[in-house]
Amino acid sequence: MEPNHPTRARGPRKVSAAEKEQAKRVSLARIGRLFTEHRGRLAVVVLIIVASSVLSMASPFLLREVIDRALPQRDTRLLVWLVLGMVAVAAVTSALGVVQTWLSTKVGQLVMHRLRTGVFTHLQRQSIGFFTRTRTGEVQSRITNDIGGMEAVVTNTATSIASNLTTAIATAVAMAALSWRLSLVSLVVLPPAIYLTRRVAGMRREITAQRQRELADLNVTIEEGLSVSGVRLSKTMGAGAALIDRFSASSERLIDLELRSELAGRWRMASMSIIFAAIPAVIYLSAGLPMTAGALSIGTLVAFTSLQAGLFRPLMGLLGVGVALTSSLALFARIFEYLDLPVEVADPARPRPLPDVRGHLRLEDVTFSYPGTEAAAVAGVTLDVPAGSSLAVVGETGSGKSTLAALIARLYDPTAGRITIDGVDLRELRLTDLASVVGVVSQETYLLHTTIRENLRYAKPDATDAELESAARAAQIHDLIAALPDGYDTVVGSRGHRFSGGEQQRIAIARTLLRNPRILILDEATSALDTETERAVQRAFDTLSEGRTTITIAHRLSTVRDADQIAVLHHGRVIEQGNHAALLTAAGSYATLAS
Repeated sequence: MEPNHPTRARGPRKVSAAEKEQAKRVSLARIGRLFTEHRGRLAVVVLIIVASSVLSMASPFLLREVIDRALPQRDTRLLVWLVLGMVAVAAVTSALGVVQTWLSTKVGQLVMHRLRTGVFTHLQRQSIGFFTRTRTGEVQSRITNDIGGMEAVVTNTATSIASNLTTAIATAVAMAALSWRLSLVSLVVLPPAIYLTRRVAGMRREITAQRQRELADLNVTIEEGLSVSGVRLSKTMGAGAALIDRFSASSERLIDLELRSELAGRWRMASMSIIFAAIPAVIYLSAGLPMTAGALSIGTLVAFTSLQAGLFRPLMGLLGVGVALTSSLALFARIFEYLDLPVEVADPARPRPLPDVRGHLRLEDVTFSYPGTEAAAVAGVTLDVPAGSSLAVVGETGSGKSTLAALIARLYDPTAGRITIDGVDLRELRLTDLASVVGVVSQETYLLHTTIRENLRYAKPDATDAELESAARAAQIHDLIAALPDGYDTVVGSRGHRFSGGEQQRIAIARTLLRNPRILILDEATSALDTETERAVQRAFDTLSEGRTTITIAHRLSTVRDADQIAVLHHGRVIEQGNHAALLTAAGSYATLAS
């Protein structure tokens, strides 16, 4: 995890070679596959677009008839029908546009929903190791900022391409039908327009990638600086001003990137607008030259210039969609990067059931090293914990005790060796099945910002109030909760900071006990409790441990004296094993720790 340096304003993060390569690998085919399951709706949208575009082409021809026939001949009946036809065309195309917008927006939002839930689901499957390596703000930014930035492209791109392309083709055909010579004059601008658009798209793609990385850094600053722990740290360290400077600098860089993104290629596109606007003048000039004078009727000329003006919008729309799609590839690259992450701790292809769990836990020559480190955190550990018995693991800080607990809960998989429950390797069990068998109360208490009741039900959503109260009593926290004005409906605050450390830990203990796991891991579970409360909770644990396999990890040996067996870890290895009396008699490392 990236260290927090609140006192130093960071500059813009450089783009790594891996990120550039990832962005290049994003294919339009993969983006297109996001829409595969919506083929039916998209087909309807395309049909509506085609119908609307073809129908709208009738208006210039109706206009020509008004100018060339109805008005000069003063044919009121024909004029009324032509005007009604023009109104009808506008009404029908508008109604079709509403339906098209509804369908296309729905498809886009469904694709966005699939992307959001897909990324969130895939990240939920990642191991603890991924989250220790990745900044929390970075993860949040990809789910919110990156996917949010793709919304316009995902929602409008397909329909914009179909609409603008159909309109452009229909307009070009109608223009050719009126005058093919003038059509050539109008279309001569296309080659330079396409060339300039490609240049602009490349510029915006790079700026978009930089902007999203800066947004991620801004999210990290918010996460680090405005959490309860972050605010407490900045106030006690007097780092508030430096933190504000860091946030301000990042925000200023975003201003520059947003301006560059909006202005990238604007002068190029502005020159195209000028050229398109000048074409009608060239057409009028062409129609008035001596060699072409009288070749076109006034109605045809007006209808043609009307079509030509209508051609500008879909052509620029198509070019704009190309720019937006190309620049959005940077966003798709960041999302696909997360979707392509391998799952380090995954469910087995053919999981084995554990119908009648006894809770016999065995570690066989287990070795584990954290990624990027050479030394093993746990090395060659072999332990046998019969069902219903208790094992205490002790040792100095950094000896591998918590790592061992994480391996038993399968937060990581061993580098070598295996861990079994009732003879079944943990890697052969579904993660949800394992979670129902192994309960963990760790030294790092995490409570959700909601009520006590909902925090407890996080472990068992269908738990009754009686079950909640029973678990709370067992954890020696019910009396305190009952004395609160709102009782179990009391909101615990961000990360539970409304309560003391010991109270938070007892709520967490109650939450785990509510699941009634066959194997209970207490990883420094009473470290935040005072001596009197620790004794009360320990008495509850003694009662609850009857018939349950219990692994207790502790610094204070007072909590492990009565364990059936005690293992002493040193640099990841078991150097002593036995019960309390035997280890004291041996006068080894355990006796030294106990003295």
